[in-house]
Amino acid sequence: MTTGFASGLPFNLPQGTLQSWLSTTSVDLKTIGIFTLVAIPYSIKWLWAPLLDRYAVPLLGRRRGWMALFQLAIALLVAVLALRHPPGDLTAIFVLSMGIVVLSASQDIVIDAYRTDLLRASERGAGATAVQLGWRAATYVSGAFALVLSGWVGWQATYLTMAALMALMALATVFAPEPERVVAPPRTLKDAVLLPLGELFARRGVRTLLVLVVLYKFGDAFALSLWSAFLIKGVGFSPQEVGEVAKVLAIVATIAGTVVGGMLFGRLGLYRSLVLFGLAQSVSNLLYSWLAHAGHDFPVMIIAVGFDYFAGGLGAAAFGAFLMALCDLRYSAFQFAILSSLGALGRSWLGPLAGALVEGGTLHPHLGALALGTLTLPALGWQRFFLLTTLSGLPAVLLLVLVRERVRALDATPATSPTA
Repeated sequence: MTTGFASGLPFNLPQGTLQSWLSTTSVDLKTIGIFTLVAIPYSIKWLWAPLLDRYAVPLLGRRRGWMALFQLAIALLVAVLALRHPPGDLTAIFVLSMGIVVLSASQDIVIDAYRTDLLRASERGAGATAVQLGWRAATYVSGAFALVLSGWVGWQATYLTMAALMALMALATVFAPEPERVVAPPRTLKDAVLLPLGELFARRGVRTLLVLVVLYKFGDAFALSLWSAFLIKGVGFSPQEVGEVAKVLAIVATIAGTVVGGMLFGRLGLYRSLVLFGLAQSVSNLLYSWLAHAGHDFPVMIIAVGFDYFAGGLGAAAFGAFLMALCDLRYSAFQFAILSSLGALGRSWLGPLAGALVEGGTLHPHLGALALGTLTLPALGWQRFFLLTTLSGLPAVLLLVLVRERVRALDATPATSPTA
């Protein structure tokens, strides 16, 4: 559970929580949308995963040494971020946020490997559950609790508190057990990279399935890319209200959806679960269009947020099983990193587009020294934006129908050598 907490704690700080902080200042929505780009390293962490597998820090063992180093570095950058003052330090805030995400993604790579090395086969189910609970608890602390805390002590003190908690995770890592099994690192970077990639891309029809991996959470990610900004700027809830109601509800609904999704998955199988849960994800975005029309309405907000995150939990259960079914167990660490990174592409890249679509105009706000390309877009407003996100989730469902036999075959294919 501690490793899950360490993994989840930095997740919100450069993203949703920072988005809330910026929303309380004069920073415009399109600029806030640009800040969602800091999530990109989560989508490309597979690029440096082989390096962390091949090399080790000379203290605390092969995995814990990297974990402690990354945790201390994250704590330092969060503390420095706390001393920035938006809207005047936007470039520095963006760079610091990107650094936190790079370190957080690196920590996730090593934590996943550490759990794989540490847990016996009989412990993996309980271990995965404990990690998920720790991760959800941490995202609550750095999300909902941080928003409430900011109302009491201010944003700077809130981020300094989060930095201190992250430093405590490094101390916990020092006292964490070392795996019983000594796993030899790959002899060369070639072995760490080429063998897993060669096995994955040698499979029949794998490119279509990889497109499905990218598209499956696309609509969900599109709708949630400016979630905090929508609730605060779009319909007028305060950061404290978002923290006390929306974020707590989101966490509870996601856990409930994940549990229910796991239970239904055993009866429905992989293909039907992906289709039904994918449709639920798309339909849930319509409720945000309703909320945009209703405005500052707590009952509507509770319905919209509750069902959206419940549906997201359903989708996460099926999507996680889909990624595992695509992995060859001989190379599951690197292959899972690749697949999960592809699945996170929408979450990483859609924020700037979302902000520009809602307000219209160009996709080029002035962000200090940071320069991005320009693109002129019409102003959809929040209602039509969420209708668009609903439609954007349907291509994945249509693609599922087209490749249903390949997806069904994954249920019966031996995990050691899938032939999707």
